[in-house]
Amino acid sequence: MRLVRGTATAIGRIGWDPAVPLLPEAVSGFDAVIHLAGESIFGRWTAAKKSKIRNSRVSGTFNLASALARAREKPNVFVCGSAIGYYGNRGDELLSEESAPGAGFLAQACQEWEEATTPAVQADIRTVHLRTGIVLSPKGGALGAMLLPFKMGLGGRVGDGRQWMSWIDVQDMVGAIHHILKNDLLQGPVNMVAPKPVRNEEFVKTLANVLSRPAILPMPALAVKTLFGEMGEELLLASQKVEPGKLISSGYPFRQRELSKSLQHLLQT
Repeated sequence: MRLVRGTATAIGRIGWDPAVPLLPEAVSGFDAVIHLAGESIFGRWTAAKKSKIRNSRVSGTFNLASALARAREKPNVFVCGSAIGYYGNRGDELLSEESAPGAGFLAQACQEWEEATTPAVQADIRTVHLRTGIVLSPKGGALGAMLLPFKMGLGGRVGDGRQWMSWIDVQDMVGAIHHILKNDLLQGPVNMVAPKPVRNEEFVKTLANVLSRPAILPMPALAVKTLFGEMGEELLLASQKVEPGKLISSGYPFRQRELSKSLQHLLQT
């Protein structure tokens, strides 16, 4: 059953506006609820864009969590999106689910996003926050945006290339969510990343090798800040070395642990 914006016109859909309260009866009787909606974080972060990024996550999550908390038949589990942006720019520090939040716009937005699930938590609904890294899929996201320039031989490291990139194959993203639904012991934050993060320099070299293209055109940090502003600093230059502690300890069997094998499977099949 899908929650869709506007009025539902087909069977299997529930109409809602994330910005306004949702009727509890509309979401009563489900075993699990998965909420990943939010304004895209890509694009120059004007004041209006930042407001949309924050409000689409915080208001939408709070309204849905409140409806679930008041539903006659509550779900067994509420899985809600979040991001490793929660940790901010942390250099070479190894980050676990117990690590403190960082600084910056994304870190603050992620904290408020997770706090917005409070009504569900207080209603004793098992609630999980998906602290998601870079999801690798050729159909969109960061990898989708990188493919054209890299295929043209225009790729290269960003900044000094030393920043850590914590990634996850799209198959493992889906598989881990399924794992979470079935594992009653998992709750709170769960780092949705593969076990082996890589530095940006290694990431671009690996992608170029898989595509059989050079990666010799770096983008200096100054150019990133000039072109993309605050978004560039927090998304492209920030370093987050994140480990999937809860997924590993709960026995999730990663399909793709190595970046090269993940990219080969995604781009050469």
